[in-house]
Amino acid sequence: MKNQKEPGRIAHSPRVFSNVRYAEQPTARRLPVAAAVVAALLGIGNAALAEEDKTLSAVTVTATQDQPDGHRATKTRVGKVVQDPHDVPQAITTVTRALIEEQEANSLREALRNVSGLSFNAAEGGRSGDNMNLRGFYTFGDMYLDGIRDTAQYNRELFNLEQVDVLRGAAAMLFGRGQAGGVINQVSKTPMLYGINKAGFGVGTHGFQEIRADLNQRIGDTTAFRINLMNRDEGSARSNPYTGAEPEIHRMGFAPSIAFGLGTNHEVTLSHYWLKTQDKADYGVPFSGKRPDENAAKSGYYWGTDSNFDDSETNVSTFNYLYKISPDTQWRTVLRAANYKRAYWAVAPQGALTAASLASLAKTRQFETQNYVLQSDLNTAFTLFGMKNELITGVEYLNEDSIRWALRNLGTATNPLYKPGQFTTAAPATYKGETYSAYVQDTVEFVPDWKLTLGVRRDIMQSEYFTTTAFSGNFGENSYRAGLSWQPTAAQHYYAGWSDSFSPTADLYQLSGNQFPAERSKVIEVGSKWLLADGNLSLRTSLYRAVKDWERNTDLESTATILTRKRQSDGVELEAAGRITDNWEVFSGLSYIHAEILEVAPNNGNPNFIGQMPRNTPKKTFNLWTTYQLPYGFKVGGGMEYKSRRYGGAPTGTAAFNPNWVDSYVRWDAMVAYDQPKYTVKFNVQNIFDKVYYDALYDNGGFTVPGQARRFILSTEYKF
Repeated sequence: MKNQKEPGRIAHSPRVFSNVRYAEQPTARRLPVAAAVVAALLGIGNAALAEEDKTLSAVTVTATQDQPDGHRATKTRVGKVVQDPHDVPQAITTVTRALIEEQEANSLREALRNVSGLSFNAAEGGRSGDNMNLRGFYTFGDMYLDGIRDTAQYNRELFNLEQVDVLRGAAAMLFGRGQAGGVINQVSKTPMLYGINKAGFGVGTHGFQEIRADLNQRIGDTTAFRINLMNRDEGSARSNPYTGAEPEIHRMGFAPSIAFGLGTNHEVTLSHYWLKTQDKADYGVPFSGKRPDENAAKSGYYWGTDSNFDDSETNVSTFNYLYKISPDTQWRTVLRAANYKRAYWAVAPQGALTAASLASLAKTRQFETQNYVLQSDLNTAFTLFGMKNELITGVEYLNEDSIRWALRNLGTATNPLYKPGQFTTAAPATYKGETYSAYVQDTVEFVPDWKLTLGVRRDIMQSEYFTTTAFSGNFGENSYRAGLSWQPTAAQHYYAGWSDSFSPTADLYQLSGNQFPAERSKVIEVGSKWLLADGNLSLRTSLYRAVKDWERNTDLESTATILTRKRQSDGVELEAAGRITDNWEVFSGLSYIHAEILEVAPNNGNPNFIGQMPRNTPKKTFNLWTTYQLPYGFKVGGGMEYKSRRYGGAPTGTAAFNPNWVDSYVRWDAMVAYDQPKYTVKFNVQNIFDKVYYDALYDNGGFTVPGQARRFILSTEYKF
């Protein structure tokens, strides 16, 4: 911590969660009000005061709950320790719970619309489920849940998340193997000693229905229990004109957790996360003449059938132990077992939609993934040779076991039928991997207000992958991180950083090109962060260059064995989050990316791609969400999302660069809410002007998925 005074927070009206009455004692007269409030929060006030015999006049103590973060996040653990994002010498975007709720966002994809420089990939290309590009690089190997790898192929929900942190740039030193774009870390809700209980439901157009609850109960002086649950159904504005089938979403989730020793030196949290989905996937519309089929998109055509399915079940069990050795030293150990099951059959669009073309292109798959993780981190602060040090070190063991099958057609070529568990005779693809990791990082304040961060990590990975060919990979790789920070005041932070990352082949079903070295990325970033309006409004800007070698990526080609020998992204980002005034909040981001393919794959790369922009990398993205608090509990809000033109697939071989592409778009949303101490009523309009836009691109450019049509959602929430 610096000597300068921490900038204050604007004083907002506190939310009262308990009124405690007890007899005033002589000792209570000398007890500061703040201490009395803390005592009430920890459930020890009554016991302490009951030791006194004399009773004076009764006094009412009102304990208050700290306001949760608004649009500006005030803490993150994405750097392995709990800290303010303002103090991290690297670009971070945090989507807070307040922002998620105001926008009526439900899936992780919807939350990530608030992240500039990010675009969505459609399913397949070796992957399905959540699949994003960040700063021009894929991120499906960089998904994390509470700092632990969560790379299985499934669609993630938000009902049990407190916030989503996006750490931009290479982060292998902190997280292990990964990419140049950044890390997406989901932060789970955890039990608390004070009560928060919410239950609500929402209804909307196109069959939208959702029930959700967030229940927290203190069951002892230092013990609390929390349950989050959700059940949601969605239809679609799109349908098959011949069968009436439409894309559907049916999802339910249940996440119980219990914590012991809260507020003590030994905190233990046990949690489980269960998510079940039964969807009918939407693979969008095909390209026609290098552009999406506009007639199909505007008519709302859907190529799927009623027999299509996308079923998954996710189970994640976690044991978390935090030992507070001293005020400056903590040891945190996490043990996790996760199981992911998924099976799907979808009809992808190909050519004109006719009654006879419904079986034109079947996408089928079934897989099961089992992961075990042991992670242990130690952080401490000390002074050495007159210089302040902030040291973090840790070890990690990761065991991954995955199997993937192709489903067998039980029907005919013109009337196909697929079912889970009915596999082809081909051998399944399997992956087994073990990774042993250790890291150490130290941040030294070598002169007042100047800090130097240096870190190194060693990952040893042993893996075996088998599909049509077998591959065994043993990797021993180092990853580094360096940063220089200058914080002349608590409200200013200027930094320069360098980081790198690596990612081997096979573990993400990127077997192609296994004869080449592991992917390697290097990122240079300079930036600045400011806190304005007494610390309630954060501004940041960053300028970066990311260079990556040997990426396992089809890059506008449809040949799976093509690699990008070398590619580069240069970019600038601007972001604002927080309160401009007591009543006015904003969250906004701007990103400009100049991405370029520098070298194509040896032997079979298309030289016409050199100097071109990689697929699904919009040069410009902009997002804005702002709300204003009106009298009597009313709040209004609105915002927009903009993406510039993006490229899709291109001809293979040595053909001239002439890719598919989708237009730029702007989508507008709005919200009005009525908030009272016991309940909230909210009305959202998503895509106000019913804009036809293209949300996600298929990796190889065969099709693109239209975005959300105009939708109205009315929701209410009861608080108790």
